[in-house]
Amino acid sequence: MSLRLIPTTITAAKEYVRLHHRHNRPPVSGLYAVACEDGGALVGVAIVGRPVARMLQDGLTVEITRCCTDGTRNAASFLYGAARRVAQALGYTRCVTYTLQSEPGSSLRAAGWKEAARRTRTDAWSTPSRPRRPGTVDGQSKIRWEAHAQERARG
Repeated sequence: MSLRLIPTTITAAKEYVRLHHRHNRPPVSGLYAVACEDGGALVGVAIVGRPVARMLQDGLTVEITRCCTDGTRNAASFLYGAARRVAQALGYTRCVTYTLQSEPGSSLRAAGWKEAARRTRTDAWSTPSRPRRPGTVDGQSKIRWEAHAQERARG
């Protein structure tokens, strides 16, 4: 195996997520996307955007809104590390992402990310003033992970 970082567009990355992600739809937009291949075949993408949470929108933080692979070994941690290095090159100082509490976070740990917060939520994210589309993962506990861009990224 020899994973290799390749350029991609947000549009192409969104299509990959649409076809391959286990439980999320593609995000509406993003700031940039990264992709990786193994032996010439596209095996994963990561889409990076502004943080969804308003309290994290400080102009120096980005959020990996989707990381999606075909299951190729180490592809997810490779993408998390690459997305962080790109953020650092662009001047961002912090990266955040979220996993479901039921997911182990192994790829994030392998890429040097740290668990920052847990949120237990039993009600749906949808509210009358801000309805959510069906098909999102509502009512599940989430873990927020963080990595600071100046720290050496592994993966």
